[in-house]
Amino acid sequence: MLSAVKRYKLLLSAALARYFPRTTEYLRGEGVAALRHPKPRSRAGKATAAAGKGRAASANKPAKAKQPAKPRAQRAGEGIYGPALLAVDAAQIQAMRERVGQAVQAGVISPPSDEQWAMILSGHPVTRVFAGAGSGKSTTLVLRVVFMLCHMGVQPERLTVISFTNASCAQLREQLIKVLGFWQYPFDAATARQCVRTFHSAMAVLAKELLNHPQWFEQLDERNASATELDNPLTSARLKPAQQRLLKQAYQQCYAEQADFRARVHSLLGLPPPASDGEGKPGKVPKAPLDGFKLAGEFTPLPLFEAFHAQAGFMESIGIRIEQIDAQTLACPAGERVFIEALAMFWKYFEAGLHEQGLMTFNGAFQKLTESLSATGKGVPAQALAPFSHLLIDEFQDISPQIVQWLQALHRALARQGEAVSLMAIGDDWQSIYGWRGSSPELFMDFDKYFPGKGKAKKSAVLMLATNYRSIEPVIRDGEAVLAGVAFKQAKTSQACKAMQPGDHGVKLVSRFDVKARLPELLKEIHAQCEHVASRPNADRTAVLVLSRRNEPLQHIQAQLDRKLPVKAYTIHRAKGLQAEVAIIVDDCSPPERHPLRNALYAHSGFFRNSYDQAMQDESLRLAYVAITRGVSRVLWFTQRTQGATQVLAARASQRG
Repeated sequence: MLSAVKRYKLLLSAALARYFPRTTEYLRGEGVAALRHPKPRSRAGKATAAAGKGRAASANKPAKAKQPAKPRAQRAGEGIYGPALLAVDAAQIQAMRERVGQAVQAGVISPPSDEQWAMILSGHPVTRVFAGAGSGKSTTLVLRVVFMLCHMGVQPERLTVISFTNASCAQLREQLIKVLGFWQYPFDAATARQCVRTFHSAMAVLAKELLNHPQWFEQLDERNASATELDNPLTSARLKPAQQRLLKQAYQQCYAEQADFRARVHSLLGLPPPASDGEGKPGKVPKAPLDGFKLAGEFTPLPLFEAFHAQAGFMESIGIRIEQIDAQTLACPAGERVFIEALAMFWKYFEAGLHEQGLMTFNGAFQKLTESLSATGKGVPAQALAPFSHLLIDEFQDISPQIVQWLQALHRALARQGEAVSLMAIGDDWQSIYGWRGSSPELFMDFDKYFPGKGKAKKSAVLMLATNYRSIEPVIRDGEAVLAGVAFKQAKTSQACKAMQPGDHGVKLVSRFDVKARLPELLKEIHAQCEHVASRPNADRTAVLVLSRRNEPLQHIQAQLDRKLPVKAYTIHRAKGLQAEVAIIVDDCSPPERHPLRNALYAHSGFFRNSYDQAMQDESLRLAYVAITRGVSRVLWFTQRTQGATQVLAARASQRG
């Protein structure tokens, strides 16, 4: 429990942040820069202690660990943006306001609020927008693009909008074509595809120019896959057979040729040492063992080659070069260091196999492009970089260190060519839920450190979209309550725009509920909620959204559910951006397992305050917030055990009596 003094300080800081967001953000940035300890492990330890979580990270430290070099993104550098502000004059603003008014009267768009107008008309070359759940950010982003193209005179071939998935890109393109059509601006489907992309699709366009048309490992076994229309791999499922075959081939070859690798594989799998003859020479090399291996902190056992691939992807995502890491510098148990040593050996064979087949991984392309752009920039055609002059990036809270480094290199290269660049980053640290794949809201919070300006643009403009147009107030407040245990977050309070109707409520918690044993009851409740929504005026077009962190309970529900009902079922990760009149959550909020290796990698990368364990603990609360805020007027949560977020909700329910 927090002391009265701590509670008062939290309330006071939240109030100051709400009413003076720019001042608060500036002071926070200055404080972070002054207090940041040079050793990453110390930062993680302090943040963890401050959160009251008491992680015993130091117990796994080796006696003498070398301090890793700071990644490029950590080093201070000359400002990228400015020094002048963007050329936005009163005539442009007036013309935009008048045309928007006409579009509102024609029913093309809804009228923007004052906080949305601030984002639409921003004249700052580097702007950070904290856009809360249901704040209308997509419509506002569309109008920002309209303002830049139609009134500021930005050429479409010098502007790129980055959204999270191909599906979200398709929605944005459709909206842009519709709204720009009202402005009578020539913007067809082909232009929209060039202008709106995922991060990986944007990277692929540049890779086509600079990396000689690479073929992608991630697209093996995909029919009709486009070399440039790449989706976000965060949303992908397990490895495909062709990918598994290539990984397995590299694993077998490394096992056959490297005695040190064989010894480490046997050590990791708990097998007897590999056979050798009396003179110490290897005997006949058998096939590499395919036993399942479960790394501490992971959910399920995997063949070693898949485990290597998963952890290598995480390492690259947080800015670590696999060929440069020294396992002995990692502050983790000996078994995890053996795993990294084996991974590094395996990775050389895997990359050789990629090269032989003319393939490249997405992460590998980001690395090579970052290296190329970070050099003098010679040989980089200006026309290849031109589309990235003005960037508008949605869901910025789910960015990774690797993407940060790529964006830095991209805009620095343009600045060296004398181009004026701008960046608008739109996100919500409260909805950051991809830390297990290397993303972190800390990068959004520490934005000015990674994307510095100069002159009048030295600090980014900080804007807030705090009005929630989706959910009623009790839903919003219950969602905010589960975030109380997240120590490092942007202080804000969302304001509900939607009025309550009789029967509306926040989260109703149903505990001690076994989904498998009581599935008929749950199905009956889903049916009842559909009937309720059918009788409700102006209800959301999706009646019920059934959510869970795992696919298994959703599959059981869908197998028994009447397909005629207006019900959709998604994992919480896939439901971000969606909404329904009623959200039904089926989840036990299981606490994350400790992950010694990723704790060590987090510290080694130099990007993070938190340990990985603390980041995952916070992420489980943010995941609950995302699930709750999918609901418009009702939320029901069925859980067998009250822990984590549901424990917070149970305490709130008991306080309400």
